Amino acid sequence: MGVYLSTPKTEKFSEDGENENLRYGLSSMQGWRATMEDAHAAYLNLDNCTSFFGVYDGHGGKAVSKFCAKYLHQQVLKHEAYSAGDIGTSAQKAFLRMDEMMRGQRGWRELAVLGDKMDKFSGMIEGLIWSPRSSEVKDNHDDWTSEEGPHSDFHGPTCGSTACVAIIRNKQLVVANAGDSRCVLSRKGQAYNLSKDHKPDLEVEKDRILKAGGFIQVGRVNGSLNLARAIGDVEFKLNKALPAEKQIVTANPDINSIELCDDDEFLVLACDGIWDCLSSQQLVDYVRDQLAMETKLSTICERVFDRCLAPVAGGEGCDNMTMILVQFKKPYKAGASVPEHPSAGNQSSSRDVPLSCDQPSEPERSHADTESQSEAERNPAEIESK
Repeated sequence: MGVYLSTPKTEKFSEDGENENLRYGLSSMQGWRATMEDAHAAYLNLDNCTSFFGVYDGHGGKAVSKFCAKYLHQQVLKHEAYSAGDIGTSAQKAFLRMDEMMRGQRGWRELAVLGDKMDKFSGMIEGLIWSPRSSEVKDNHDDWTSEEGPHSDFHGPTCGSTACVAIIRNKQLVVANAGDSRCVLSRKGQAYNLSKDHKPDLEVEKDRILKAGGFIQVGRVNGSLNLARAIGDVEFKLNKALPAEKQIVTANPDINSIELCDDDEFLVLACDGIWDCLSSQQLVDYVRDQLAMETKLSTICERVFDRCLAPVAGGEGCDNMTMILVQFKKPYKAGASVPEHPSAGNQSSSRDVPLSCDQPSEPERSHADTESQSEAERNPAEIESK
């Protein structure tokens, strides 16, 4: 973190896809950072009526973000709550399950592979030869059976990752978030934050951190991590007297659920490399302008990166960048009434959100200059974290 290249890596990994309900484009770029620690997942057909999109912003290494991109959606799909139609609960359990799966010999071995510290064929890891038995090599993603080996007592990784996912089933949109990656909805051109940035100075986060025995110094948990929630970061989760959701840093996500309607245009999921440079409303405005000229959604993501990339190393615009743009196909029926929750991140206060898409309010927008990036994004809905 904080280590920059002499020139940025501006090559972009991009893809596009669509089904009968939506189109998506995504892109990622390393930028000025010495390593690429972002990861992402996009599954148009998680099942026959559900789509899944996720962005994962790693810190201290790329292993945890890549682990989440590989396994988190599988765990959402597997949980019994998902089959019962409770997508929010299945998402919440999947976030917490990531920490559980990364413990022990099998978790250690998988993280070593994903972090490029292990030759996946020879089993050679940083000078240690470890050849698992053939029965242990077989993929068993459903049960994730434990393994015996030299790292069976592995508590989990010291690196970590944010996770922000959007799950769309018919007209239902469920967003689960831990960290400061962000999901934003454009409804008739107005930006609505569907997630909040989990920073240590938020009152609810600060309260949990202090009660768990941690402290906040210069805006960082124990003077180190500038996030209050994340997957991984095991050194902040070692209090055996506390459940996972009450640890100094927790993977427990906020869950928001709304009903999509015909006023909803598109959804953006992005890591903080984007939000450091553009407010939610600024990004929505830019994407809308681009959609008038460009049909390929991944190209719009790429142009966002080019706009955000700093001319020199240091400061905003130097982080890894990952963005997923999801455009809804019409029509959607009118949405259900939804409550408002407090604004998050670097936002100004907002007025009441529309009770439904048929009764839109016209809230005041902040007209602060671009440099201060004051916003008036609204928050369509929040359901309590289970």
